[in-house]
Amino acid sequence: MSSSPSPTPNGHAVTVIGLGPMGRALAAAFLTAGVRTTVWNRTPGRDGELVARGAVPAASAEEAVAASPLTVVCLVNYDATDSVLRTEAVTRALKGRTVVNLSADTAERARDTERWAGEHGIGYLDGAIMTPTPSIGTPSAVFLHSGPEPLHREHRPVLDALGGTHTHLGEEIGRAAAYDIALLDIFWTSMAGYVHALALAQAEGVSPTELAPFAQGIGAILPPLFQEWAEDVESGGFSGEGNPLTSAVSTMTHVVHAAEGHGIDASVMRAAEALARRTVDLGHGAEGFTRVTEVLGRR
Repeated sequence: MSSSPSPTPNGHAVTVIGLGPMGRALAAAFLTAGVRTTVWNRTPGRDGELVARGAVPAASAEEAVAASPLTVVCLVNYDATDSVLRTEAVTRALKGRTVVNLSADTAERARDTERWAGEHGIGYLDGAIMTPTPSIGTPSAVFLHSGPEPLHREHRPVLDALGGTHTHLGEEIGRAAAYDIALLDIFWTSMAGYVHALALAQAEGVSPTELAPFAQGIGAILPPLFQEWAEDVESGGFSGEGNPLTSAVSTMTHVVHAAEGHGIDASVMRAAEALARRTVDLGHGAEGFTRVTEVLGRR
């Protein structure tokens, strides 16, 4: 086992487990901020640049977590996290220390990990990174956290080295993952719609770069709609004023017919159209698209 590195001037130390692109960005941000940083990855050979900058390579996950009071984990999912943390040696080394898990998975997996951590005397915070790798260490980074507020407050000085904003969403450990899943839902369904639109435009002789400025215009009208629709769903108003569901279904049908006329798979829009038609068939045709939220939750 390697010896522990000498303390940095600010006295802070962190271990980063997981050195994919995001994990390397996290470790680099800690190093830039002068935080003593120990690194470990399941696949060797990804720490070279970080070590050259002053990171301390650990020979094992056990050695890595023992090197710092705080371990930040960034792996592909909680199966990967469990395979590293829930070994006897690592679990024993983590006792009395804190894990901040920035790996993506479901809220239930976060709750299960919290139970495991509590049983073994390990402090646990769950988290989510809501911005891409280049944002890490800059003011544009966005991090969400959930778990015990005193624990978050204790480690906030180190987490702040990652830049951007750090929002503590509450003590219920699953809240960060719940936000993450919902926001990923927005992102990927939006991206699915956009690549489908590019394919449809190209089939009609419109190049992607010609369409892009107008696509950005569509994007610009969404933020106020997000707020308006959230309030509508929360109040149960489901207002169809200006754009009832019957009208929405008609425009969706146009997209389906145009796409399939060019031999383009329209399954994404067909799914949206089917939800809208189902809601209309339930007697909500005069209401707005927000009524679909309530219908989706029906058993």
